[in-house]
Amino acid sequence: MIRVGLTGSIGMGKSTVAAMFADEGVPVFDADAAVHRLQRPGGKVVAAIERRFPGTTGEGGVNRTALAEAVLGDDAAMEALEAIVHPAVGAERAAFLAEHAAAPIVVFDVPLLFETGGDRHVDAVVVVSAAPEVQRERTLARPGMTAAKFDAILARQTPDAEKRARADHVIPTDIALEETRAAVRRTIAALA
Repeated sequence: MIRVGLTGSIGMGKSTVAAMFADEGVPVFDADAAVHRLQRPGGKVVAAIERRFPGTTGEGGVNRTALAEAVLGDDAAMEALEAIVHPAVGAERAAFLAEHAAAPIVVFDVPLLFETGGDRHVDAVVVVSAAPEVQRERTLARPGMTAAKFDAILARQTPDAEKRARADHVIPTDIALEETRAAVRRTIAALA
């Protein structure tokens, strides 16, 4: 089994590329989706997050906006949150691997692959990238996103140029979708 780490900074089109890998029959573990499952009502990390960050949860599980406000720009708070979430995501990842043990290639869609050292646990790294102005436009179009929040998120992420330099494969997303899909197919062929 070849384990591929798929990453890209916010607004780069990583979710679209992950879906393209899945469309090609490659199992994809979506770390963000795992976090959402863990943080929904009854999720495995909700109580621990409420204990550490009071008032950030409710009947809907974790209030992601309130939690973001509690941790953004506060390194100690972010580390505390990661200490709660990362082990639970690790358990989800182990279950995914067990379920797809016979797959020749699996993809781990991890936004903070380099930042968390996850690149050391994969066989290849694929970085999704777009021009900075495209990234900014996409990100600021998201509901509730502000320029200040975007800048704070970028400050916590490895710069795109460094990610591309460390990647085994780079998939552009500031081109036509079919060109991006062709790049995904070439990457799968190169990995196989």
